[in-house]
Amino acid sequence: MMAVNPTDGASVLATFGALGVLVVIFAESGLLVVGFFLPGDTLLFPAGVLCAGSGDKAPQLVLWQVLVCAAVGAIAGAQVGFVIGRHGGRALLTRSSNPRLKRGAARAEELLARYGHGKAIVLGRFVPVLRTVLHPAAGALGVPVRAFVLWQVVGGLLWSQSLVLAGYALGSSVPHLDRWLLPLVAAVVVVSLLPLVTEIRRSRRGRRSSSASS
Repeated sequence: MMAVNPTDGASVLATFGALGVLVVIFAESGLLVVGFFLPGDTLLFPAGVLCAGSGDKAPQLVLWQVLVCAAVGAIAGAQVGFVIGRHGGRALLTRSSNPRLKRGAARAEELLARYGHGKAIVLGRFVPVLRTVLHPAAGALGVPVRAFVLWQVVGGLLWSQSLVLAGYALGSSVPHLDRWLLPLVAAVVVVSLLPLVTEIRRSRRGRRSSSASS
């Protein structure tokens, strides 16, 4: 029996293919606690690369299957996370001893308050950790159902499809790109963390300005 590491995108793709994309993205998009440890960006981009094939090697995954599974996982996972938030999510976020969960919940609440429902839900998709807690937080904070469904579908499609297609485009244009998946995954992680780093810097500048003015 083959051992599968669910936190390793390459292991998930090699074992389960497109179905693994659906399950992992579903969990990462809204299942608190477990979603933090699962790959998101680092699963979708390599999946796109493997759809392209490399040199004389045939594609290892089918593009349309990966796109559909990524979309279904992202949209369904976010909706389940929202329902969890509506039914006891506030207590879960408050009582949790997980520091990452608490920080993520606070940042999600701040993002929703600062940017409004639509912009926050769409932008939150592109930030690791935040996208896992944002959807339950939106449910717990009473975001209207219609607004949430609309914007989480928009954000889910933009995030999931763009990463898969970016991997596919790069894999189609660069021969033997699959040999460089580990450095590419590292690069994707760095790029995906940039919005979070930028937001932290802005928050610190805001606090410094407030303390200076007072």
